[in-house]
Amino acid sequence: MYGLLDISTSGMIAQRTRLTAISANLANRSSIDPDGTPYRARRVHFAPGDPTARTAGGRGLGVHVAEIEIDQSPFDLRYDPTHPHALKGGPQRGYVRESNVNQVVEQVNAMQATRAYEANAVAAETTKAMIGQALRLLA
Repeated sequence: MYGLLDISTSGMIAQRTRLTAISANLANRSSIDPDGTPYRARRVHFAPGDPTARTAGGRGLGVHVAEIEIDQSPFDLRYDPTHPHALKGGPQRGYVRESNVNQVVEQVNAMQATRAYEANAVAAETTKAMIGQALRLLA
């Protein structure tokens, strides 16, 4: 019966993973690695299909997390020459590197992921109701 509930379930699992990454980005926005490097944002990428499906037909349906990559976009810079992690030389002397996590972008992504999760939950509930109606007609 793959395709009825499993498509929505795979979507909910993927969106939950996306929300987890967004939460980690927001929580670690001010974190600095022991070497002084600021935290880099994580990005979740989806791909069609569900490689964990039991049937060959099921592997082509739904969605799964293809990868979680570390965003290599440049760090934000803030001028603070007294900071212990301020850059010492070059044209960026006195600037402190900060995380590349943009709080506004992360909140918008969280809203999108939440709405997509809710849409999949509604689709699953509707599917369950339709199956229940079909069983009542057969009985």
